[in-house]
Amino acid sequence: MEILDVRDLSFTYPLCDEAAVSGVSFSVEKGSFSVLCGATGSGKSTLLRLLKRELSPLGEVKGSVSFCGRPLSDLDERTSAAAIGFVMQQPEQQIVTDKVWHELAFGLENMGVPPAEISRRTAEVASFFGIGPWYEKETSQLSGGQKQLLSLASVLAMQPELLILDEPTAQLDPIAASEFIAALKKLNSELGLTIILAEHRLEEVVPICDRLLIMEKGSLIADGPPREVISGLKDRPQILCGMPAASRLFTELGGTGECPLTIREGRRFLETSVDTRIRTLDRQASPSPKEAALEFSSVFFRYSKNSPDVLCGLDLTVHTGEILCILGGNGSGKTTSLAAAAGLLKPYAGSIRVFGKKLKDYKNRSLYKNCLAMLPQDVQTVFLKNTLREELSECGCDPAELPYDLSHLLDKHPYDLSGGEQQLAALAKVLAAKPRLLLLDEPTKGLDPASKQKIMAVVRQLKDSGVTVCIVTHDVEFAASCADRCAMFFGGRIVSQAPPNSFFSANTFYTTAVSRMTRGIFDNAVTLADALELCRKNGGASWS
Repeated sequence: MEILDVRDLSFTYPLCDEAAVSGVSFSVEKGSFSVLCGATGSGKSTLLRLLKRELSPLGEVKGSVSFCGRPLSDLDERTSAAAIGFVMQQPEQQIVTDKVWHELAFGLENMGVPPAEISRRTAEVASFFGIGPWYEKETSQLSGGQKQLLSLASVLAMQPELLILDEPTAQLDPIAASEFIAALKKLNSELGLTIILAEHRLEEVVPICDRLLIMEKGSLIADGPPREVISGLKDRPQILCGMPAASRLFTELGGTGECPLTIREGRRFLETSVDTRIRTLDRQASPSPKEAALEFSSVFFRYSKNSPDVLCGLDLTVHTGEILCILGGNGSGKTTSLAAAAGLLKPYAGSIRVFGKKLKDYKNRSLYKNCLAMLPQDVQTVFLKNTLREELSECGCDPAELPYDLSHLLDKHPYDLSGGEQQLAALAKVLAAKPRLLLLDEPTKGLDPASKQKIMAVVRQLKDSGVTVCIVTHDVEFAASCADRCAMFFGGRIVSQAPPNSFFSANTFYTTAVSRMTRGIFDNAVTLADALELCRKNGGASWS
């Protein structure tokens, strides 16, 4: 039975000549799990918003959307609000109350649900998602990942029939993302909840979905079972690069037969098709450390007098000219450490030095003059103008000199850009400051894999020009590919640090898909390039 039917749907934003969504048609069966993917700006978020009447953007709409056989416009307000749940890309745009418990109850209160029923439902979803320990917290005190979990729980408390999610794992660490995806799978398989999920991190969602839909420039270019869709992507490397590691390795080696999707299937493919006489990659030891660009020495910080420490004796050195990636769980203090390094938060003990000079010795904002710049986690906070052209002009950034193309976005309001496009636009503003030390907080959030590769190239180019880059990220694949050194944050301090191949090979859970897939077969492969290099050194696959 169809729960959703979309026919010839097109949408054009005001004052735009090109349609954001063009002639899209598909139907969704009740109880199915569909994954929607595509490049940044391909129209995914716009399409999803058109499926939720209250969030439909202003513009010209053609075609039709029906829910349970009725046009969206014919649904009564209660059904429209509750039966179709929506989890946004940026939880800050969805959370409306000051307390966690109140956010869980807010939708139910507006629906007129009796107080006893509200208490039962909020307790149930809070227990399901492990929200209990922060049930009484202020929503402003939550980490980005906690806010995303709260948004999902608040929607599920209203017991929707269709759940739509727009990149819900973008702000989650790898373990939290896995738990989040496992929760979605459980909701789908055990409760029969129909799910449509737009996502860039496809490693764990593609194997559990029934259908994979791919958008390109506003159109739906593929729709079907994931194995069939991926098999048809051999000539589309910009899309294939986001698929599960097992599928990419299989395709790159010219695999024949059924395309593997999971880590287990990928291991079986390697064990049966690839010789493993050569198991280890030769990786040069890291060069001797240069002078420090950023130093934390026994730094302690807490947000209020009676709250626990967020930074607990943090000691960390970022060397001049290196790319350091800081990883760790949500709420472990990573973002706080960057804010402290940028002078936005003041520790109550310890010292922070930038290029050998204490922060307090940088007078008259000299810290930010060709010295240090920071890209925040919430990039919308850097936008002040009505168009991207004005934003870039104000900071003296020439779009033609950027290493990626923003020309097609220049006349748009920054808030009208997709999440990934906002990341690229904000990075352009930050780079205009020409910093010697660049701090990036989740720079790949909301970006498709092809755009991540562009950011990776930008970061390497900055390093080659002498810029020191310190990155906080949940994206282990990105860190494994671009970092000189990785550090693990836990409990407000650094607990381990090493070059990527050593760092991720030593981790069991907090590691890349390739490392998990090749462990015991190869010794230190952590990226797809590593695995391909070892496979080819061993003569490739057996049919090559």
